[in-house]
Amino acid sequence: MARWTTGESVLARGARVLEAFDAEHRVLTVAEIARKAGLPVPTVHRLVAQLLDVGFLEREQRHRVRIGLHLWELASLGARALDLREAAMPYLEDVHVATRQHTQLSVLEGKDVLVVEWLKARKVLKQLILHAGRRVPAHVVAGGAVLLAHAGKELQDEVLAGPLARFNDKTPTEPEELRRLWAYAKKHGYVVCDGFVSPNAVSVAVPVTGREGEVVAAIGVVVPADDAQPMALVPVLLAAAHGIGRALRSTVAEPPTRMWPFRPPV
Repeated sequence: MARWTTGESVLARGARVLEAFDAEHRVLTVAEIARKAGLPVPTVHRLVAQLLDVGFLEREQRHRVRIGLHLWELASLGARALDLREAAMPYLEDVHVATRQHTQLSVLEGKDVLVVEWLKARKVLKQLILHAGRRVPAHVVAGGAVLLAHAGKELQDEVLAGPLARFNDKTPTEPEELRRLWAYAKKHGYVVCDGFVSPNAVSVAVPVTGREGEVVAAIGVVVPADDAQPMALVPVLLAAAHGIGRALRSTVAEPPTRMWPFRPPV
């Protein structure tokens, strides 16, 4: 059923057009956008034409459109993500080199995790759902577990109230199971999630603290399950998180102190 109402602003409808795109639907027709956004096709035709004019959408072949580079350019200026990414990038690169694994920086957005940065490893992991700009349910990934562990009780209760996405038999969906996971993450300062999304992958993450000592992000790695040595990765991640936190708390811009020497886990 269409959600469109005559009282909805043009800006709100334009936002719904843009929100129709996601990692699995990067290129869409007008009819597909209308169906996903719950808007009439003629309305979407007009909105798409306007978004094309300002560069927020770009044309593809066969009457399809995709998110435009101008929108990515504006989105990249988001103060929180930009400051965090700039502070974290040297340390993310160090972790990536030291571990040779998929490395990520993520933040909490509601009940989801938003991947701010993602550095790919050479080895491809099947069913890997993470990449830069992707949102995933926070309860299914290590970064999300770390962030929810330090979130307020109100948000935790909201997550536990569901619905909770389930990817396989290892995905935690029971409230008590998730509470134990969050308690462990808060007590020990790290968390390991074995096969929560893909049975072939293990994710490890630690929290990053901001200017006031609050948890603002999580840094983590995703490794193949058959090659996983998660405890060997924790010191590398903790050192990186400490460096990122120090950079965020610094009032004077200084060159970051790199993590080296660090040897890749054997």
